[in-house]
Amino acid sequence: MADELTAAFEQAAADVKQLRERPDNDTLLKLYALYKQASEGDVHGAKPGFFDFVGTAKYEAWSKLRGMDRDEARRKYIELVRKLESPTPGKP
Repeated sequence: MADELTAAFEQAAADVKQLRERPDNDTLLKLYALYKQASEGDVHGAKPGFFDFVGTAKYEAWSKLRGMDRDEARRKYIELVRKLESPTPGKP
């Protein structure tokens, strides 16, 4: 089961690079945070400086997932990628 989850997570990580449309910034932050939590666990390292807006946003998004099990993060990442791959109703 763990091997299947790991394989599905790795496939989702590859698939996200092939999305037809670039996700909005909030979704990109969710993807980043879930990926980091799934692959590295809880946030670590120093928080980026005040003027590093992108780095700070990424750090804070990842930090919100503190305590989430890696397997749960993998499942949520896979689910989000699959949702992004699904065509939106009314769009080709």
